Amino acid sequence: MWKTALTAIALLLILEGLIPFISPDAMRKYMQKIQQMNDQKLRFAGLTAMVAGVLMLFLVR
Repeated sequence: MWKTALTAIALLLILEGLIPFISPDAMRKYMQKIQQMNDQKLRFAGLTAMVAGVLMLFLVR
C-alpha cells in the first residue's frame, strides 16, 4: 500500500517538474495567468483535474 502511494507521489513530482525544467519561461507566464484567475475558475480547474484523475484510475485499474 505505502509503496504504491509513494510511487504515485514520485510520478506526480516527476510530471510536475517537467514543464519548469523544459521551459521555465512558459512556466512563469502560466503562473502569472493563474494568479489573475478568480477563485471560481481555479476551483473548476482543480475539480476537473481530480475528476480526470479518478477516471484514469478507474480505467487503469
